[in-house]
Amino acid sequence: MWIKRSVAALLAAVMALPLLAGARPFPADIKRGRMTPGYYPDLTMDGQPRKLSPAARIFNQDNMIEMPASLRGSGILVYYTEDANGDIKEVWILTDEEAAQGMPAPSR
Repeated sequence: MWIKRSVAALLAAVMALPLLAGARPFPADIKRGRMTPGYYPDLTMDGQPRKLSPAARIFNQDNMIEMPASLRGSGILVYYTEDANGDIKEVWILTDEEAAQGMPAPSR
């Protein structure tokens, strides 16, 4: 009996972890735009041709790394950062809640 309770408590704790995570942390130098993926490393940001940096990371709505080749669609609302060369370094695909809000306060 105590084993079932322990397993149930552990399962409940694991399922609650995403709720405790809260809002995603975004760097202070983010920009907001609409991204349309192209053939790697090319993409379009706000209608302008751009490139992903060699070490670019794209985070999906669950904050998991997304491979550029797996992205589909156009006009995806994102936050992004640029490297010293002006290439796009990091991209966060926004959730519906994040898209409805304005730019977040810097966290780092």
